[in-house]
Amino acid sequence: MLNYRHLHYFWVVAKEGGFARAAARLDMAVQTVSAQVRELERALGHQLLKPAGRGVALTEAGQAAFARAEEIFHLGHGLADEVREAASGKVQRLGVGLSDGISKLSAHALLAPVLEAPHLRLVCHDGEFEQLMSELALHHLDLVLAGQAPPRNPNLRLACVRLVETPIEWYGPTHLVGRAEQARFPACLNELPVLLPTSHSALRGKLDHWLESEGLRPRIVGEFEDSALLAVFAARGLGVFPVSQLGSGDLGMPRGLRRLGSCDQVKEEIYALHSRRGQHHPLVRQVIQAASLLPAV
Repeated sequence: MLNYRHLHYFWVVAKEGGFARAAARLDMAVQTVSAQVRELERALGHQLLKPAGRGVALTEAGQAAFARAEEIFHLGHGLADEVREAASGKVQRLGVGLSDGISKLSAHALLAPVLEAPHLRLVCHDGEFEQLMSELALHHLDLVLAGQAPPRNPNLRLACVRLVETPIEWYGPTHLVGRAEQARFPACLNELPVLLPTSHSALRGKLDHWLESEGLRPRIVGEFEDSALLAVFAARGLGVFPVSQLGSGDLGMPRGLRRLGSCDQVKEEIYALHSRRGQHHPLVRQVIQAASLLPAV
């Protein structure tokens, strides 16, 4: 059996960069900490630390051990809270990862069915797709919403469901949309300042292709990773912008936005990814089931 106390001492030494600093943090004698780490090395059969100046550095074996220790103690850090919440039977925790390129307005619409769940604790992380896949595989997240399906990897053991495929509409502040009504959509985009999602979004490539196919060369005045932030800047008069039909239902929040037109040829796809353990989470099931009832487009 692995001695987790020894692993903890090693983890602290690695984080502090030396035995003396680790001993001070642990309020222990340097010799005691050193002896415990040596016991761990003997148990694992490999040297984990090597001298480096006045401190120590990780060997290759040590790097592998440290990475795993990080995961273990990260999970352990939240153990007390999770046990207390489970014992109370009240809190329903849902950890959701939102991929960089996904429309946050659409994400809000997809999560709406669970937002009224009693005693909900919703924890949302925004990050790059690969990072969120790792968090999901380590069970740090229950669900990831992304604009793409993951590559095939039997080691990850993840399930993927396409939740929606929704057309794109264009909105803008009232004064710009009113001015554009003199020209037909989408030709009017050549006469208007345009806001677009950044290249992180899978939607951006589709939009660029559509604009090119329509012979449009709009003046792009802003690019945003967050669709909700994009809508806020549009409402302040910066320009017109695309948003999925699903996400446009939330546009009541930024006032003064009007619909300009739609490009049904461009659609946003959103996938739900979860681990095999996550499929038993009642709120994950609820999100997926609610999305399956959305009208087909």
